[in-house]
Amino acid sequence: MVLLAAGMGSRYGGLKQLEPFGPHGETLMDYSVFDAARAGFTRLVFVIRRDFEPEFRAKVASKYAGRLAVDLVFQSLDDLPQGVRLPAGRVKPWGTGHALRAARQAVAGPFGVVNADDYYGRDGLAGLAQWLAASKEGQAAAVTYPLGATLSRHGAVSRGVCAVEGGRLRSVTERLRLGWKDGAAWDGDAAVAMPLDTPVSLNLFGFQPGFMRQLDQGFGRFLEGLTDPTKGEYQLPTQVDRAMQEGLEVHALACGKRWFGITYPEDKAPVQAQLQALTDDGSYPRDLFKAL
Repeated sequence: MVLLAAGMGSRYGGLKQLEPFGPHGETLMDYSVFDAARAGFTRLVFVIRRDFEPEFRAKVASKYAGRLAVDLVFQSLDDLPQGVRLPAGRVKPWGTGHALRAARQAVAGPFGVVNADDYYGRDGLAGLAQWLAASKEGQAAAVTYPLGATLSRHGAVSRGVCAVEGGRLRSVTERLRLGWKDGAAWDGDAAVAMPLDTPVSLNLFGFQPGFMRQLDQGFGRFLEGLTDPTKGEYQLPTQVDRAMQEGLEVHALACGKRWFGITYPEDKAPVQAQLQALTDDGSYPRDLFKAL
């Protein structure tokens, strides 16, 4: 399992991937790790920024020592194709596609991908693990969730809006301003309402290692096409969509039952309440790490 944990948390105002949200100090990624291990994943690859490596090792990686294999890889602005220089003035991270690309030397078999600041639930990760066990090169999977279950009450969010036909993903389009308006889901960019059951991707994917080659090659094309090198992000959903156009077969797994996450500071209290409830009802043990 590759966990994308290098985000800046600009809208939240801090390193939410390291912040405790569970009743006993658990981070959101602790629940993803627990559910992934329960589903059969045995190795973790964390994509982080090098500047918080010591804190990450102390607060996160140390908890899994002796229980799961753990590797750290680093997303950095200067991780570019050979012969390409970092554009002057570029300070913004290159995006989730670039973050996954940072793990290209660390995966050699089928793998899953999750964001470190999302809660995906047991069903989503179990369904992905089952699919990966029977998958082959040239195939990928996206676990989808209904749009209405993934919006924040405190501002707009970005989601990969999916078109699904016959269990296959036909397209995924990154929408950057999805939120609530007058009780309906609303796309702020297109200025249209959207059905609450619209399937969306939250970067819970399953891939074969060959996808990493496509991701690496696509990053070079992305850089060549930038009109303003200080802006633009190499987003994972957009690259999945492009890979489908080039022949990648992506299965849509509608096994995502429950999701929550942190985008804004006001999201914290509802997330804490939900994690407390999941502990109280026995969905999770009171000590995740002893149970691994």
